Amino acid sequence: MMSNNKFKILIVEDEANILSFIKANLEISDYQVICAETCALGMMMYASYHPDLIVLDLGLPDRDGLSLIQDVREADTVPIIVLSARSGEMDKVEALDLGANDYITKPFGTEELMARIRAVLRSHRYSEKNEGSHGGKFKFQDLLIDYDKRQVLVDGKEIDLTQTEYNILTFLSIHAGKVLTYA
Repeated sequence: MMSNNKFKILIVEDEANILSFIKANLEISDYQVICAETCALGMMMYASYHPDLIVLDLGLPDRDGLSLIQDVREADTVPIIVLSARSGEMDKVEALDLGANDYITKPFGTEELMARIRAVLRSHRYSEKNEGSHGGKFKFQDLLIDYDKRQVLVDGKEIDLTQTEYNILTFLSIHAGKVLTYA
């Protein structure tokens, strides 16, 4: 049985060979992968699927990838790793200042990309945990959420949730006891 609780990664890349290469490597490592070839499609996929991480090329056919960083950062802290042929220091500075979590220049090493993805997901999960959960787990009466295992238990029995259900439950548990408003 395939687990629905694996990390979902959105790749926004217009070069087909690079896109399929990254997708294959991520799927081998058991990530769920969504792909987009343009900035507009990337925003649509982001809004529809709420990925756990975005791998973003800056040189897209319709808009500069930097605009996607700006649009996403208006409402979300989802990790973004820029993967770009632009290797100038100012390009990196601009992307990082706009809210990218990491910046990798092309050509890139596969193992380095995978390690950076793991590192960014780890640090994002750690910062979310520090907002309200304790030790990687949330417990309330018979409910136990293990953030590290991405597992939900009720009365000790594992509950099979979709990615969206898990994300909603996790979000609510992280903000338990807080008043949340829709902005």
